[in-house]
Amino acid sequence: MNDTPDDTFVSGYLLYLLAASSEEASAQFHDHIRAQGLRVPEWRVLACLVDNDAMMITRLAKLSLMEQSRMTRIVDQMDARGLVTRVADAKDKRRVRVRLTDDGRALAESLVASARAHETRLLSALADTDAARIKGVLRTLLDVLDRPRESR
Repeated sequence: MNDTPDDTFVSGYLLYLLAASSEEASAQFHDHIRAQGLRVPEWRVLACLVDNDAMMITRLAKLSLMEQSRMTRIVDQMDARGLVTRVADAKDKRRVRVRLTDDGRALAESLVASARAHETRLLSALADTDAARIKGVLRTLLDVLDRPRESR
């Protein structure tokens, strides 16, 4: 995959390295997702809801890396397929939350197990401490990027 010389700008550019790594690793797993009859955005919704059931569309869109209008269409389609359902927020009936159905939960849990196995295979080339450090550094980077621009 890596046909970029090691001494070029791109070969050492963080954003390229992050994007290229994500693209390649995701492509491998997305083939599995599609074989299960899902589209990648649907997988992202399932993955987000498996540990955080009953999420607002705005939060779900942010975690799924999608625009809110697109998320609403995806949720509509998943609702029609019986994977998710909408429920009124317990504190504010005007707000709607998205929850997994029993079928959606079973599928999500199965796919998360597959995703974890895929991640384990990817990270097996690294020392355990390298994998832990990479995840920690990326979480810190995301926290920094999530701050308002004025406080960075």
